[in-house]
Amino acid sequence: MAGTKWFFEPGHTAVEFRARHMMVTYVRGQLKNVRGSLEVDPDEPGRARVEAAVDATQVYTGQPQRDAHLRSADFFDVEHHPTWTFAATGVQQMSGTEFAVTGELTVRGVTRSVTFDVTSLGQWDTPWWEDGQDRGPRRRAGFTARTRVNRHDFGVSWNDVVDRGGVVVSDMVDVVVDVEAVLEAGGTPPG
Repeated sequence: MAGTKWFFEPGHTAVEFRARHMMVTYVRGQLKNVRGSLEVDPDEPGRARVEAAVDATQVYTGQPQRDAHLRSADFFDVEHHPTWTFAATGVQQMSGTEFAVTGELTVRGVTRSVTFDVTSLGQWDTPWWEDGQDRGPRRRAGFTARTRVNRHDFGVSWNDVVDRGGVVVSDMVDVVVDVEAVLEAGGTPPG
């Protein structure tokens, strides 16, 4: 496939998730150190390739005991499944900046097909620092991807009940991925 190749800049790419807690509010968590790649032909965006890997061992919710519980076998079981992965199987362009990206998401060793609603945030030439020197400009592109999953589909099923039949954690989890992609060295910026 002719086109451009990009890599996800892990320091500026993150996954955020949120689930209802105790029936009344949302608890949010974040996963950094996301690595991935994008290969796309601007003339054929439907043939784009997207792959990503997320370090689940670094989950952060702002509360150390909850973070430890999320890493345990009750939730993510990071001892046995430290990495989540995503590989696109299809891309549909919905508008000039909107895409539906379907692919195989693997969490806790379970793979399911999910579709992310992706918005392209644009591109910009920016400084690029290596070895203490600006070796730019390098082209960066930004994307936000959103989906909703049922955590039980991935074997993340721990829960407890609260008064009047409520639960501690909702079944449905909202996922937002913010990606800063960098054009590989030597690549020609599109358009």
